[in-house]
Amino acid sequence: MTQLSHDELVELERIAIESALEAAELVRQRPDDLGIEVKSSRTDVVTLVDAASEKLLVQRIRELRPQDGFYGEEEADTRAQSPLTWVLDPIDGTVNFLYDYPLYAVSVAVVEGDPRIPGQWRPIAGAVADVPAGSVYHARTGGGAYLRRDGNDERLSVTGSSDLGTSLVATGFGYDAQKRGRQARVLMHVLPQIRDIRRGGSAALDLCHVAQGRLDGYYEMGINPWDMAAGWLVLTEAGGLATGAHGAPPSSECVIAAGATLHPALAELVQDGLQHF
Repeated sequence: MTQLSHDELVELERIAIESALEAAELVRQRPDDLGIEVKSSRTDVVTLVDAASEKLLVQRIRELRPQDGFYGEEEADTRAQSPLTWVLDPIDGTVNFLYDYPLYAVSVAVVEGDPRIPGQWRPIAGAVADVPAGSVYHARTGGGAYLRRDGNDERLSVTGSSDLGTSLVATGFGYDAQKRGRQARVLMHVLPQIRDIRRGGSAALDLCHVAQGRLDGYYEMGINPWDMAAGWLVLTEAGGLATGAHGAPPSSECVIAAGATLHPALAELVQDGLQHF
């Protein structure tokens, strides 16, 4: 991996924060006609606002980083001429946005390596702008994780929970009916062993909420690099740990995230449940 200086990482984090906040302001304006279209299934939707947000992100970042690549949920897919790629989710939680349910975000991360290949990339700076809240989670490698609201930065730290039975855990579900059925079977295995489950609808915010201590843990199968990249970094810089099953890197196969003291037990529980997946 490339060795970047402290000043370079600070600059990348600044770009992530500012571009995420600008895109969040665009999303917040919410036109009357959302221009809804269907993607992988009739429950998996995209809006004109998703496309506009991603276009804005690419334009703003490209002005400052013309050699870097882009990999986004909608159409951004440009190979890098540098070691860095910006991984973008213009609205993480589009169904929540569609219903005006206040849990959706803009996620911006810059990563080293190729985010298209599981295990071959890692985030080094990123931001998750909570659109309805008007706040932004942000981090850079070695710099800690923070929540910025009302102009002030609050340092984040995961909970010290080590007891599954008293842990609040989030998860999510895909759009394909058969996959949702399998995910429900994993949940049936997990739920009796924890305090309770939450389903927010935004993987990026779920990861940040673990970093913030609003949740003790999170797991999900089927999310993509743009869903997790920035939140993964925020979580790890807050003292948390994110892996796939059996210690593999986080990937679309599985993400398991928690504080270091809870992660082993949560990972074992989810891995046992995956036998039914």
